Amino acid sequence: MSLNRPTDYSSVFRLVDLHSDTNNNEHHTSEISVTELIVRRGQAFKLTLKLSQPFNLGFDQLIMTVVTGKDPSEDLGTKSRFGVPGRSLHSASAKAVWKAELQRGSSPETGVLVLIVSPPADAPIGEYTLSASFKDKEKVLANFSVLFNPWSSDDWVFLPKEEERREYVLNEQGIIYRGGGDYISPMFWDFGQFEQGMVKICLKMLDLNVKYWLNPADDVSARCSPIYVSRVVSAMINSSDEGGVVMGNWGNDYSGGFPPTYWSGSYAILKQWYNSYYRSVRYGQCWVFAGVMCSVMRLLGIPCRVVSNFQSAHDTNKNLTIDNYFDNNGAMERESKDSIWNFHVWVEGWMRRPDLAKDGKYDGWQVVDPTPQERSEGLFCCGPASVTAIRNGEVDLKYDVPFVFAEVNADSVYWLVRSDGSRTKIFSDTETVGQNISTKAVGSYKRVDLTNTYKHREGSVEERKVFAYALDKIVNGSTVRRDAGGSGSGVLASGLEMSTAPPPDPSQPQLLIRFEEVSKPENGKDVNLKMIVSSDTSTTRTFSVSISVQAMKYTGQPEGNIQTEVTEQKLLPKKDLIVPIKVPFSVYHKYMIQSRTMSISAIITDLQKENNVYLATERVVLTNPPVSITVSGGSKVNQELTAEVVFTNPIDETLSDCSMSLSGSGLMIGQEITKLPNLRPNCRFRVAVVLVPYKTGERSLLVNFSCSSFKDIKSSCIVNIKP
Repeated sequence: MSLNRPTDYSSVFRLVDLHSDTNNNEHHTSEISVTELIVRRGQAFKLTLKLSQPFNLGFDQLIMTVVTGKDPSEDLGTKSRFGVPGRSLHSASAKAVWKAELQRGSSPETGVLVLIVSPPADAPIGEYTLSASFKDKEKVLANFSVLFNPWSSDDWVFLPKEEERREYVLNEQGIIYRGGGDYISPMFWDFGQFEQGMVKICLKMLDLNVKYWLNPADDVSARCSPIYVSRVVSAMINSSDEGGVVMGNWGNDYSGGFPPTYWSGSYAILKQWYNSYYRSVRYGQCWVFAGVMCSVMRLLGIPCRVVSNFQSAHDTNKNLTIDNYFDNNGAMERESKDSIWNFHVWVEGWMRRPDLAKDGKYDGWQVVDPTPQERSEGLFCCGPASVTAIRNGEVDLKYDVPFVFAEVNADSVYWLVRSDGSRTKIFSDTETVGQNISTKAVGSYKRVDLTNTYKHREGSVEERKVFAYALDKIVNGSTVRRDAGGSGSGVLASGLEMSTAPPPDPSQPQLLIRFEEVSKPENGKDVNLKMIVSSDTSTTRTFSVSISVQAMKYTGQPEGNIQTEVTEQKLLPKKDLIVPIKVPFSVYHKYMIQSRTMSISAIITDLQKENNVYLATERVVLTNPPVSITVSGGSKVNQELTAEVVFTNPIDETLSDCSMSLSGSGLMIGQEITKLPNLRPNCRFRVAVVLVPYKTGERSLLVNFSCSSFKDIKSSCIVNIKP
């Protein structure tokens, strides 16, 4: 907190004016506060010191000291002594040297000193104490905060383009992409990094990390590096190590907290963690961890964006292969520890990487993943991993490049597990993993595809070459190379696109399988698809077709078997075989309350040659029924506006346990939760809420609706608040 007046009026130091309003505006921190001084390193700030006696420039010396953390020292860069008029007071081994100059407008003869203080661009971030001594009188003048500075070319987080700084540092709202395959849906997320108390919350998070407890002096000193800080934040966002902010939960029991789908923003989570004396908030999954981390990174001054990887591999045995097992009915089995998540969300932070190369080759976007999946140097954290290194397959570079490389590049192998336990390899797929890697565009709400920044074009010679290079390094220099194209006796159809593979008998005609939607899959309605089987066969072929429908977690694990249907079908010469697939709402409803993804799997066996087995899979993501939100009235700061939320019950059952929450930084403080009455079939509710905006600019108003049959349906609207 800034102290504008020393309490001892007999002191030689009568008054210090930190000019917090002006300084914070120039340092792009005025959205955080205009009363507490918050500056960025590598950029000077102004303060005015009033002494009780004249200051003689020729004879007097004002010595100023800044310190941060426990046991501050010049050698660690956590303490700096500097004089006015300018004079070198630091040791030769000192790091992070501050300086001050007397500005024109000073009046030394009356004791008024206007000082320009310059923190170096490599100063550790954190809370600082400023003190001064004059003629053997010493006084603590103020406490203030220092953040990273993406506006300073000397800072490792320097981001050259202003529009990108506005997006990746200053924007308090954003989009997180979820879904799967061809079903990509945007979810607005309220980062709220400049809400009240966020500096204290984020700096406290740094002080609770394990490395601080082991050696607080070294930990605070290391906060000069965004590489180090981002790694600490990655570990502190999850609760797998002591003191973390969010507790993960990938089950179905969310007692004692909220399901991960409940959250719409970071501030409510961070505030609850801070106010509860650092008890982990229950519960989160990958997009929650990433959203919260993005808020912390932006607050600290590290440019950051949330990134979603679709068909994301979790390669536990580190062989760049994901094994998927299906039974005779086409149902996915649970035995594999490997998995392909519908999507996985991490963040990218922008920083230099002189620890990897002096020529800047690996500077720029770095993957940092706070979701607790694997330990890294003993802690559940991941990154920063250079996106350039990932694209080049340089898996020997720190940090955690092999894990992220596998997430976007692993091959997927599909196995049939027969009733006697034997396994038959059906297909090896080299292209499914790591698709549609997405983030929000700069300055708009469009989706940007980042896939080509992570890897070369799928299936290209260069992509396969990089894959082989990375695999060779992972197996410690072995020259063993895997059959990237795979072998076996089947076909894999993924998504709605056609895929083919040669059958085991070259004399047999090719078989092609694809799925098509009959209607858009919506939660609350029957799901209708059709499977189309085609071949250039000149004879009639008879197949046993087993179609299994499962509810799936977004992590790629089966949630429950919804239905299985086995039929005998004939494929006539030069004609398509069309097999309708209907999954009634009444059948899937109880399995899908906590899930939005269905897996449709088909095992097709040639009854003339039963060794010819084919597999086709499709993941369907259901869209929720709509919630509409509109805003009317004034759109100015401190002027009332009214938000109206409308929802219609689309099913033939009464909805109970209905509740709605509204949130939006700059529009309302905290969340407003409203309990609603039961809602009969085909009826609707209409709820009006009065808001008083307290910040200007483009703001997102977020609504979350839950009931007995539908969990956490989200909607949002954009409101432009004028001064």
